[in-house]
Amino acid sequence: MDFLWHKVSEKEKESIRKQAKEIMDNFSSELEKIENLAEGGNVKRENYSRKEGKGKNTDKKFRKIFFENAPHDKDFVKSEKGKWL
Repeated sequence: MDFLWHKVSEKEKESIRKQAKEIMDNFSSELEKIENLAEGGNVKRENYSRKEGKGKNTDKKFRKIFFENAPHDKDFVKSEKGKWL
C-alpha cells in the first residue's frame, strides 16, 4: 500500500470503512471480556488537579502559531467540552 498522499477511490474508501469497522468490532468484543471495567471510565486519584506555573522551554514560534489558530483570551485557550464529544 502506498502511504504517500493520493486521491482515494471509492473502492479504497469502502475498504477503509470495512477495516475501521472490523477494528472497532474487535476492540469492543475485547472490552466485553474485561471484568471490573469501571462505569464511565472515571479514575479516582488523590491529587486530581495541578498547580499552574510558568511553562519551561516554550517554543515561541509554536506558541505564536497555536494562538493564531485557537480562539483565546490573553494566554488562555477558549474551548467548550460539548464540541469535543
